[in-house]
Amino acid sequence: MHTSENSAPWRLDLLGLVLVFGLLFGFRLGSHPLANPDEGRYAEIPREMLATGDWVTPRLNGVNYFEKPPLVYWVTAAAEKFSGPCEWSVRAVPVLFALGGVLLTYAAGRRLHGRLAGLAAAAMLGTTLLWFALSRILLLDMAVSVLMSAVLFCFILGVREPAGPRRRWLFYGLYASMALATLTKGLIGFLVTGAVMFLWLLIFNQWKRLRPLYLPTGALLFLALALPWHLLAAARNPTWAHRYFVFEHWERFFSRASGHPGPWWYFVPIVLFGFFPWSGFLWAAVRKALRGGWTRRHENADAWFFVTWAGFIFLFFSISHSKLPPYILPVFPALAVLVGAWLAKTLDSGAAAVAWLRTGLRVFAFLCGLLAMALLVAVLWPALVKMDAAQALMLQPPAFVMTAVLLLGGILAPWLARTRGPRAALAAMAATAALFFGTLQIAAPDINKPGTKSLALLVKSSARPGDRVLHYHEFFHDFTFYAERVVDVVAYKGELELEEDAAARASGRFIEEARFRQLWTGAGRLWVVARKRDVKELFADPAFRYHLLGESPDHYLFSNQP
Repeated sequence: MHTSENSAPWRLDLLGLVLVFGLLFGFRLGSHPLANPDEGRYAEIPREMLATGDWVTPRLNGVNYFEKPPLVYWVTAAAEKFSGPCEWSVRAVPVLFALGGVLLTYAAGRRLHGRLAGLAAAAMLGTTLLWFALSRILLLDMAVSVLMSAVLFCFILGVREPAGPRRRWLFYGLYASMALATLTKGLIGFLVTGAVMFLWLLIFNQWKRLRPLYLPTGALLFLALALPWHLLAAARNPTWAHRYFVFEHWERFFSRASGHPGPWWYFVPIVLFGFFPWSGFLWAAVRKALRGGWTRRHENADAWFFVTWAGFIFLFFSISHSKLPPYILPVFPALAVLVGAWLAKTLDSGAAAVAWLRTGLRVFAFLCGLLAMALLVAVLWPALVKMDAAQALMLQPPAFVMTAVLLLGGILAPWLARTRGPRAALAAMAATAALFFGTLQIAAPDINKPGTKSLALLVKSSARPGDRVLHYHEFFHDFTFYAERVVDVVAYKGELELEEDAAARASGRFIEEARFRQLWTGAGRLWVVARKRDVKELFADPAFRYHLLGESPDHYLFSNQP
């Protein structure tokens, strides 16, 4: 039990981290519309939960959507209910999870290695490029990464404690976090975290430290949290089990069913650039943590746990046939603890610290130069990166600012290490990341490709009861969120899982081109949204008469009536 004197720094540190990273993650959070398709999808499903009152069966445009479990949908729906359906409210969900991950990393790092290590680990995690980027995008990956990290942090802290209340609550935290991770993104919530723990126990023969693990009550806690939704979803939806277990877990991992393949080295550059600006310290931190190598594995078993954590998850997703950059995020808290512990010891070494930091500073300077060059190429020669020339022109001012920040930081940090010491150099690295991220947030409205928000708001304000709204040859996820209504779809399926929903198939809302032409000449009013490139042939047909009601850079809104 901590005394009040010892607990005061905990409170001050936690408050400071909340303020700093709450501001960093939340700055200009609602400055730009939701991105398609992901943010639109993950905001619309919760909106439909609120509209229908059905919290068991997720739906996208009124169609059963069994791709993922509902925890993030529930939290996002609560945010929409509390603050209204807007960009700020839905993006607050990943911000809160990202902030929770920073605080968890601080707490674990401090318990294991002391206050300085905890602060360093938390600060590093929150200022890595991938963690920051995903803190502001409504996806499931930030939530599941934080919850999986909570499982593994509770485990390594729990096995270090003697039997008693603290150990019991850490293990209960493990079981609860495992259930919530399962409710966030499926079976990886307990299979992957369970595999990490099992491999560490097996390889390093740590079985004695596992007792007591409070398995009977912990298993009940896990089942009480994770099982009810799975049972209800299966009972209400005959096709749910096959879609959820067979396709979403087995086929996505072992086949190319997801359509997101990648080479075996796919995640190597993701980790290298995603852990920027601290990537250069990874090798030194791992080597120091595992000093003595295999012969001293029992002495360094706790450090090996974090290497097992990062290594297994890296290999797991590298083997999978489905690869996307956010998948690797769960390794970042483990890497942050390793680097934070190494950095704390390095700073205590006095004059030798600069020499030990030298390689990391060189890597930082190199990556700064590489990112600066990439920014310049993107905005000065947009055709090379398939960017629209007009968009590149708008992005030039912030890109030039970010380039200057990176180049200045890459030069300043090594110079400060020589003249002012390692703390000044690390502060320069953190400041470079913060300024880079801040400028990136200012540029965000011009980075995101324009969606259908303006057209959706026009329909929302002008459509009358009985009018039909259709999406032509596409489904625009953000439209249904902003218009606050489901739509009919012409000659397109995409990820609308109609095979899972007989009622949706029979609803008459999903039609082919011939039926659309029949409706167009009928008495009812149709509002149609389409990409400009998809209606060139349609508009060129002299027999097709239409009224153009609005347009965005990429989309038209047109009707069969004025």
